[in-house]
Amino acid sequence: MSEKPVVLVDPHFRQMSEIFSADDLARLHDQFEVIWGKDEPMPLDEARQALTTASAVVCADWRYGDILPALPSLRGILTVSGGMPRNLDYDYCFAQGIRILSAAPAFARPVAEMALALALSASRSISSNDRAMRVGQEQWLHAGNVGTFMLFNKPVGFIGYGSLARALQPLLQPFGCPISVYDPWLVDGYLRSQGVTPISLEQLLETSRVIFVLAAPTSENQALLSRTMLERIQPNAVLVLVSRAHVVDFEALTDLVVAGRFKAGIDVFPTEPLAYDHPLRSAENAVLSAHRAGPVEEALWDIGSMVIDDLTAITQGFPPQRLQVAQPELIRRYMTNTIKKVTP
Repeated sequence: MSEKPVVLVDPHFRQMSEIFSADDLARLHDQFEVIWGKDEPMPLDEARQALTTASAVVCADWRYGDILPALPSLRGILTVSGGMPRNLDYDYCFAQGIRILSAAPAFARPVAEMALALALSASRSISSNDRAMRVGQEQWLHAGNVGTFMLFNKPVGFIGYGSLARALQPLLQPFGCPISVYDPWLVDGYLRSQGVTPISLEQLLETSRVIFVLAAPTSENQALLSRTMLERIQPNAVLVLVSRAHVVDFEALTDLVVAGRFKAGIDVFPTEPLAYDHPLRSAENAVLSAHRAGPVEEALWDIGSMVIDDLTAITQGFPPQRLQVAQPELIRRYMTNTIKKVTP
């Protein structure tokens, strides 16, 4: 019987029990010779030595330095953070056939679910009416529905058509919403084959009643939704931001939402936590979520399941199927670490 493939599992900041269910943890150890597999980061010198015999590494980021030429057995780098690894020689990996994979697809379903929830809450003023009722200022019946609208059959726009959009699309199907998409990285024929209508960004903003910002941050889309673009949104529409604040001129978004120009559901911010005195915290037109759309238990356990499946494929000489694969044409266009973290 052949020996098990050696895999370095060094997932910190993630915890082992956070990303591996009991069944998947057993599957991991059954199929692979696991090095480390602990919650704390593996000491760097030990990790570098272990990598010399490893077929793959499961990590939160590439922190091991410029050692790739000394790793003859390495076939895969799998990150559990949701982004592609930084400080990595991608050209070398592509030339040597080392697969670089991200756990981003594990977050698609929970983020899509939250995006729908934010859209419904904003369009029906659920959060603002809840706040009013708790302090005895609610409006009953018709008076409580001024400015609200139903999602059924309303035109919807997706900015970006990656894994988040593809997970959200079937959730909208029961509502009968025609979906338009702006995604400059995808050809029109492909988008039409997916049952959506390709459209310019200007048209999408002007014609959509609900706009979902689902695009990953790239070197080309910082503040794509500028003040000028945001002013194209029709009054009383809803903008849902669940990918990255990088894509939006956040100051302009704040001004327009506070002014009541349109409604917004927001899960991501340029600085997190959001400042306690930020105007959005008191904006009646805003439904706010503390960057919690993705990391729910089921999604985090999906990471472990996907990692084991693709480790199995890679070590058996097959292409990975479940995680996001780094593409040579796109990898340098992605932006990482676009959120500034501050201590409350």
